[in-house]
Amino acid sequence: MAMAIVVLASLLTSCASSTAKGEFTFGLVLVGPYNDHGWSEAHYQAGKYVEEKLPGTKMIYLDKLNSADRQGTTLEQVVEDMVSQGADMIFTTSDDFAADTDVVAAKYPDIPFLMISGDHAKTGQAPSNVANYMARMEYTKAIAGCAAALTTETNQIGYLGPLINAETRRLAASAYLGARDCYERYRGGNPDDLRFVVNWIGFWFNIPGVTLDPTEVANDMFNQGIDVLISGIDTTEAIDVAGQRYDKGEQVWAIPYDYEHACDIKPEVCLGTPYFNWGPAYVRYITAAREGKHEQTFEWEGPNWKNLNDPDSSPVGYSFGPALSEENKKTLEDYIKVLADGKSKLFVGPLNYQDGTPFLADGEQADDDTVWNLPQLIEGMEGASS
Repeated sequence: MAMAIVVLASLLTSCASSTAKGEFTFGLVLVGPYNDHGWSEAHYQAGKYVEEKLPGTKMIYLDKLNSADRQGTTLEQVVEDMVSQGADMIFTTSDDFAADTDVVAAKYPDIPFLMISGDHAKTGQAPSNVANYMARMEYTKAIAGCAAALTTETNQIGYLGPLINAETRRLAASAYLGARDCYERYRGGNPDDLRFVVNWIGFWFNIPGVTLDPTEVANDMFNQGIDVLISGIDTTEAIDVAGQRYDKGEQVWAIPYDYEHACDIKPEVCLGTPYFNWGPAYVRYITAAREGKHEQTFEWEGPNWKNLNDPDSSPVGYSFGPALSEENKKTLEDYIKVLADGKSKLFVGPLNYQDGTPFLADGEQADDDTVWNLPQLIEGMEGASS
């Protein structure tokens, strides 16, 4: 164990070996690279936001904590090393860490933990020092689906999915519901004529020999006539592949995920990015912990509809892509207003589950627990539900 901790100390990014008096150090554990232009980079940028907004705070972090990049390294080892560096609070930022967060938090009952995307604080599985936070990406995934439906010329939309669980099902379903709504509302089409295909790679990013190769999966989807590919994975393969095909003269588009500036990778094909803005929540939770007011809570926070892309208040946003036509941009802005005003709601019946069993009766709206634990995709979506 001592050897492992010494090795980890060299991996953790920190400017000082001890915590200065009055300084608040928070540890950030990332599942992917801190500069992945996706999920992990969004969290890393949130940490930098905290340092800017809250004087006296300092971030230490470890990225790429996954079975491919750090074989044999455990969350417990990482947290132990962060605590030895003076960490006053720990953020674990992947559903892959949910069970291990409970175990390690029990060893450090005086240290607040914020576990992103899990729900063990809600179900009672987590120790009392663990809180859960998630942002309602479902809305901006619906906006992404709308952008895809407004743009597609083949009436075929693809969704590049990670692993399969309740979170990924509800996000893919939200994109599908947004696509159907906009295809009918703005293009006057029959939403049943819109093809929506989901292919899962098996994890949040490519692990050679373990997952499907997202580059190959993306190419396969374009090869079957899909012309808009929505990403649900943490990395950039969807827009990378779309860009490569665009450079060969193909008319294809992509919608990346997680990170506000992901369109910069290939603006010519990018219809926009639904992104997480973790910074304001990080500030709020760290402020509470600093004041000794950390509580075990489960929070699933919705957008700031008054200003969807406000960096200081909205936990999710939609960054409009350069490849979105001016006409479609105006239409998408209208759809955002429709969502904000409650004139269109996600997960409202009539809807069936993918296997045809009834989900929601006409006009019935699913409650939060049902959406959070969505057991299947929605009827009309192609792809596995489990």
